[in-house]
Amino acid sequence: MNFKHHIAKLVLALIIVPSFAIAQIDFNKRPDDDLGNVEDEFQEYFFEALKQKGIENYGKSVDALLKCLNLKSSEPTIYYELGKNYNKLKNFGAAEDALNKALNLTPDNEWYLDELYHVYVQQDDMSKAIKTVKQLVKYHPDYKQDLASLYVKEEKYKQALDILDELDADFGINESRDAIRNEIYNITGNAKDRIDNLEDRVASNPEDELNQLKLIYRYSQAGNTKKAFKAAEDLLASKPESKLVHLALYKFYLDDDQVDKALSSMKVVFSSKSIKADSKAKVLKDFVAFVNDNPQYEKELLEITLLAETTEDPKTLEEVGDYYLKSGNPQNALSNYENALKETPNNFNLLKKVLLAQLDLNLDQEALEQSSKALDLYPAQSILYLINGVANNKLNKPKDAISSLEMGLDFIIDNPKMESDFYLQLSKAYKLSDNNTKSEAFAKKAERLIKAQQ
Repeated sequence: MNFKHHIAKLVLALIIVPSFAIAQIDFNKRPDDDLGNVEDEFQEYFFEALKQKGIENYGKSVDALLKCLNLKSSEPTIYYELGKNYNKLKNFGAAEDALNKALNLTPDNEWYLDELYHVYVQQDDMSKAIKTVKQLVKYHPDYKQDLASLYVKEEKYKQALDILDELDADFGINESRDAIRNEIYNITGNAKDRIDNLEDRVASNPEDELNQLKLIYRYSQAGNTKKAFKAAEDLLASKPESKLVHLALYKFYLDDDQVDKALSSMKVVFSSKSIKADSKAKVLKDFVAFVNDNPQYEKELLEITLLAETTEDPKTLEEVGDYYLKSGNPQNALSNYENALKETPNNFNLLKKVLLAQLDLNLDQEALEQSSKALDLYPAQSILYLINGVANNKLNKPKDAISSLEMGLDFIIDNPKMESDFYLQLSKAYKLSDNNTKSEAFAKKAERLIKAQQ
């Protein structure tokens, strides 16, 4: 059910239902006969039940309500309260019985029906839930969306889509309804209906950029690249200030070998604050792949990476770093990795890239200090002990290297390559310590592992 509507219903229930109950049961009425004690006793049990429910003692609340029924068996509110308590206790059979008794006494009561509806939903009894929610639709249109969701569970997709169309026509497009609609299209694999729906939306509201972007994406997903490309160019023609359309255009331009236009679109993407970080990273990754196949555009890629470096987005910075590393420029790679790590200090994969780049650049003291701090946070990560050991060996601190490497060996799990690297570093550390016997022993261990991997 629509969350806001459901909260509003609960608040109203707290206000209306107790007062409705009190309106039916006049606890202040002075009896003219010997029933006065019964009225007092009933009142006492009823409010005890409400109190116990309020502190989530649902079993005790049920006990008090059953005592109320022993005194008066025709009060629908008591059955309603019983139904709610049984529902909380997961005693769905008793909840259903109590709520049906309440409805027999007060037919078509919205609150009773709503509680009964939730009993059926919790039991996955979709048939009864659908029957009940159909009665509730007349009270509030939000129940129609519930009905659509129930039809999806029952695999009645046509009925669900019909209801969603009705709601869209009456109240406009809604994200939660679109989620249900897309769930149906994903289940049925009906790309045509999905596209037809988006085409209708674009035709009826050509100013809505989001629908046009969705249509471009769905055309592409369906393999209709020509339509997608044309739709993107049409959007740019009608909305030249659009930034998001360039997320589609750059790829079409690349595939169509219009590199200048692709570069222009990519520059728009990277200069836009409204485009998400992961989208920018994907653009850069695609262009890197393009340049790998078309190295004549390496100069243009450099321009794009320089533009990407001005961002604070960690994903884009990491992608730039990866490019520089592949291009044989570890200094620029490290710079981008470090900037990305500042933005996401808990990114362990990025931390590894920083440390390895530091070793590659012979920044051994930096690698030693940063790996030591990292081990305080990640004491079970074998790669950190290896990096720490390498840095210590390079700094001619063999005792510290041996200590770190031997400790790290305990954390290696099914990784012969890493294990052989540890043995090689231990061999080096013992050689630096003038212990040739142990150095040779670890060298042989490493050799055996390396041969086994070949």
